[in-house]
Amino acid sequence: MPDGATVTFKVHLTRGPKTRRELKEGEAPPRVTPPEGRTPHISKLMALAIRFDRLITTGAVRNQSDLAKAGHVTSARVSQIMNLNHLAPDIQEEILFLPRVTLGRCKISEQVLRPLTCTPDWTQQRRAWARIQAENLKVTPQPGTPVSVARGSGCGKPV
Repeated sequence: MPDGATVTFKVHLTRGPKTRRELKEGEAPPRVTPPEGRTPHISKLMALAIRFDRLITTGAVRNQSDLAKAGHVTSARVSQIMNLNHLAPDIQEEILFLPRVTLGRCKISEQVLRPLTCTPDWTQQRRAWARIQAENLKVTPQPGTPVSVARGSGCGKPV
């Protein structure tokens, strides 16, 4: 005859495949609160440009035209996004790690960066990037760094 022994252990509910609830043994994992704000759109576009470049380089996609068809956008738009790869590597990194946007939109857009992508000299790009940051992110350029005013409407088109 059983003597009335009791077994105690902790369980928690989780979401399984297709959002089905599953009973798991052990402590529930701590809840992760999502960071406040959103990733800036230009950061997402920069990551997309890097991904597109890798897809073309590895041969997963033949060319930008195939990317445009797959993404349901024009070839011109894919070119604009891919041109972000022409930026100096340190600028690309800064764009990828821009602060999260909590109110409104990020002031730095792909359109603002287009003239930089047409500039082959990374030193000039860095100067223009410092100016863009100073104007849009309220970042003070480092002392001794000249900030040039490189305005233009696009590649090879004077203002």
